[in-house]
Parts: sequence; C-alpha cells; structure tokens
Amino acid sequence: MAFLPICKEDMKKRGWDELDFVFVCGDAYVDHPSFGHAIISRIIEDYGFKIGIIPQPDWRDSKSITVLGRPRIAFLVSAGNLDSMVAHYTSFKKPRSEDYYSPGMKRGKRPNRATIVYCNLIRKEYGDIPIIIGGIEASLRRFAHYDYWSDKVRASILIDSSADLLIYGMGEKPLFEILPRLKKGEDIKEIRDVQGTCYVAKDIQHLEGKDYIVIDSYEKVKEDKVAYARAFAIQYREQNPYTGKIIVQPHKNLYVVQNPPAKPLTVEEMDYVYSLPYERNYHPIYEKEGGIKALEEVKFSIVSHRGCFGGCNFCALHFHQGRIIQKRSQKSILEEVKKLTKLPDFKGYIHDVGGPTANFRNPACRLQLERGACKNRQCLFPQPCKNLEVDHSEYFELLEKIRKIKGVKKVFIRSGIRYDYLLLDKNYRKFLEKLCMYHISGQLKIAPEHVSNNVLKYMGKPPKEVYEKFVKEYFETNKRLNKKQFIIPYLMSGHPGTKLEDAIELAVFLKRNGFVPEQVQDFYPTPGTVSTTMYYTELDPFTLEKVYVPKTLKEKMMQRALLHFNNPKNYDLVYEALKIAKREDLIGYSKDCLIPPKPKDGGNKNVSEVNRRKKDSARNKK
Repeated sequence: MAFLPICKEDMKKRGWDELDFVFVCGDAYVDHPSFGHAIISRIIEDYGFKIGIIPQPDWRDSKSITVLGRPRIAFLVSAGNLDSMVAHYTSFKKPRSEDYYSPGMKRGKRPNRATIVYCNLIRKEYGDIPIIIGGIEASLRRFAHYDYWSDKVRASILIDSSADLLIYGMGEKPLFEILPRLKKGEDIKEIRDVQGTCYVAKDIQHLEGKDYIVIDSYEKVKEDKVAYARAFAIQYREQNPYTGKIIVQPHKNLYVVQNPPAKPLTVEEMDYVYSLPYERNYHPIYEKEGGIKALEEVKFSIVSHRGCFGGCNFCALHFHQGRIIQKRSQKSILEEVKKLTKLPDFKGYIHDVGGPTANFRNPACRLQLERGACKNRQCLFPQPCKNLEVDHSEYFELLEKIRKIKGVKKVFIRSGIRYDYLLLDKNYRKFLEKLCMYHISGQLKIAPEHVSNNVLKYMGKPPKEVYEKFVKEYFETNKRLNKKQFIIPYLMSGHPGTKLEDAIELAVFLKRNGFVPEQVQDFYPTPGTVSTTMYYTELDPFTLEKVYVPKTLKEKMMQRALLHFNNPKNYDLVYEALKIAKREDLIGYSKDCLIPPKPKDGGNKNVSEVNRRKKDSARNKK
C-alpha cells in the first residue's frame, strides 16, 4: 500500500509520466474511507487508471493546479467532506477559528465556494479539458439554490463552475458505470445517461421520448418564492432511484439536466468499497504541522451502513445518501475491525459502529428495495408507517461479535440512535439494556432537537412525549444495571416555525429537569434541505402554507440565549425575550423562574443570584 502521487516526484517513483485523472480537493489528503476523496481515488486506481491528488492547492495561484501536469482523461474536483462555506462560517456568518480538515487546523487553506474556484483555475490553465465535480458541495448545489451567505438564489453549480459532469450522492455507483466506458474510449462529454449525474445541455431534444419534468427556471425561482418552493418539492419527491423522473431546470439559454439518483449499492458493492487498500492515515507531509484533526474521531470508527429514513427536515441526507439503507456484510465489518487492531496507535477502543443513524441497519421496509422510498410519505413522521420493519437483533449481534475480537476492549456508539425507532421494537428493553451495558461511555448522545411539538412538527421529529418516554426507560435501565450514565441531548434554536414562546417552553423544560445543555446548535440554512427552503421562502414547500421564521439577528440571539438562561452574559437577552412574550411570571425567585428580577436601582444585574441559580441547576443535574 502507498499514498497516491501528490507531486511529480511521486509519479517518477511509480514510473508514470502522465496521469489519467487528477483529483483536486479542498481537504487535506487523508487516505481513510471516511473521506470522499480517498474512496473515489482508490476506486479509480483499482479500475486500472493512474490517478494523483492535489490537496488544497493555492487558490490564489493557478499554477498550483499544474503540479501533476495535464491528465489524459479529466480533472475531478471536490470541495471536500464539507461545503466550503459551512467549513468557513458559523450559523451567524462569523469566520470559524479552526478548520479540522486542514493541517494543524489552520484556516485559509481552501477558498470560499471551493468547487467553483478550483474549476476556474483549471479552465485558466487547461482550457476545455473535461472536468467532473462531486462531493457534498456540488451534490447539494446541483439546482438553483438559496445561498445563505449571500442571501440570494444562486444558479446551479454546474453553470458557475463550467464543469462537464456533476456526480451527485456518494458517487461510487455512477463511477462503476462511467469508468469502464472511459476505458473503451468513450468521450466523457458524451456520457449523459448515467443515474446519479447531472450535466448542462444547449437544448433538450435528446430527451424526447424519455420521462422527464421541467421545473421553473433559475430566473423564475430567483424572483418568485412560491416558484422556488414548488421546484424544491418536485426535486424532493423525484429523489427516487427506481421511479424518479429526469428533472430539467432552464438557466437562461441552457438547461441543467439531472438524471434520476443512482441505485443503492448492494452489500457486495459496499464490501468492495471498504476493502480497498487505504493507508488509514493522513499523508506524512502533514506530520510536522500537527496532522489532521478530522481524522481523530473517525480513525477507529466503522461505517456499517449508509442512508437514513429518519426524514429530519433540517438534514440534507435525503438529497445525498438517500433514504434507502445500504449496508455492509458482517464479514466485511469484522475484517475491518481486525485491521484496526493491528494499527500501532490502536488502544482497544472502537469509537463508533454505525452510519448517519446508528440503529438504522436495514431498509425501512422491503418495498424500498423494489420501488424506493415513498414519494409523499415519511417512514417515521408524523406517525410510524405500518409497513416499517423494526428489528435491532442483527445490529446488536454484530456489536457482540466485534466485542469478542482479540484486542478490542470496548465498542462505542457515537453516531447517535433514533430513540423513537428503538422504542418501536417489541424487544426494545432488551436492546436498551445491551446499549447501556456495553456501548456507552458514561453518556448517550441523542437528538430530540426541541420539546415544543409545534417546532418538532416543522423539523419532522417525533413529539416530546416520545423523548420523555425514552429518557424514563433509559434511566430505569441504568438503575437496574447499577450504572450512573447520562444523556446528552442535541438541541437546536431558531429553526423555522420556532417562535419566542417555543424557545421559552424549551427553557422551562430545561429548568424543570435541572439540565444545562452543552450541545446547542443554531439552525444553519445549508443547501438541499426542506428547512432551508422554509427559511428562505417562509413557506412549507409541500403545502405552500405560511411558516413563521425567526430571521432577525436579535430574535435568533434571544432564542439561543434562552437555552442558556442561567448564563449571566445572557441575562439581558433572556429578560427582553420574556418581556416581549409577556412571560414576566418567569422572572423572579421562585423555583420555576428562569431569571431573577433586575435590581430596583437600575444598577448592575444581580449576577450573584444568577450564579447561585446556576449552581443549583448543576446540583439538580447530579
């Protein structure tokens, strides 16, 4: 095994004068199956092509794109494991201080809108050479989309990047079809019929006789929010590899054409992807800079499956990995664990075994394998589907086998579980007991996101009562096992549909339960989600009903402050929020109050009282 070439010197060592593909990536080069560029490049290598990687080229200098020379077939371009704008800015549009995907966590190693910038550099140096774009940034920006950072609707990334082909989703399945065709000498610019790809056409005469739908143009959705919501709803409903139609979106005198999503990977294909000869480390050039932080959490984690049928509206998985679960065989997973135990820095701990949702190990129902996920219905929301098949036995059997492998001390589950799905299992107490006994390191992370049923409705999450039932069962289970383990709930502020009254309801819930949240996420309008469409249009894209959206910085800050009401720095914001909502009953010294009153003399806030209440809350938690 060896890292792929990143310079001409590496090419010479392999006896290569020319590469077939050059992969330009916004992340540092990490040859691990949790990094998209590693998987794609290893597949291409395994198909017999010569490929090299240019990780994080100097985007200020177009010559940085030429370090491996002109590839024989094409450039591949990806912004990395994250959208470059998400990687650079917080939900309040403030620059992040660190970049986990860059050496030493240094900022500034990739540009904003990296996919577009890299493609422009390639065009400057190599003119009309074929370019294929992919990864999360390209995948979720394939149609005209709302861009939070510029607060406007942008054209398809295919138009702005001038790329020839866009591979959306995880990418392997389209490659399995494209690579053999390239070997036979087919021109990549003529490959227009592969599922999981998009391209730009001057006209759509070639689609005559095919099943396609034309959605409102970029120019129309840019000016008309109802049209934007309608177009998004069509994109969402046609995201089906079995029944989805070709979607066409006009852009001035051009057409962006999306073929239906790629078919799910089979078990054998998933096993193949994870059996490739990864180095499982970052490239040695980063050692002197402190390595790559993003690798730490995943280096000793196992991807057991992909896809998620949870249907959370703020999540983009529907448009990327899809709703159909694709899993690896137990044999493949166990072989990977054995490889991990032989790594010199392995300490005996498997950090995670899962996917987007750890306990979604199998498709929601058998029908999904024949005709995909339902077009107008979710599997779990607003009520669990009657066809939903719930069984955790194979997943926990797998975890037990991993625990028995020599060298493994503990197997954790950190990718999160859907507690509502767990509770639907007729044997849920048995599995909850195993979870608490073997797979938690003192605290379990779950994502209720909120407790207001009004907000949960807009999030596509189960009602508060389901969360409360799980919490009760969880602590009773730990009590039976004589274990003292906690729950860390992920919470979100400012989601579309959230009014001050809802934020206050959550704050009161936290107060009554003596909980001080550590993990609070402000809603982040990223491309490709239902919630982002709600945020921009202030409409439910499926019903076109009006949705309240907290958009002003002041209101978003108040909603965020309410989740940390006991922090003295948040006093003024919480006080103002309670006044606006006419909830002065929560200002005082009784046990149900969130904050004390302001001093009568109008002087400094009663910080000592706030601090006292903070200590009381911490004691209640214990």
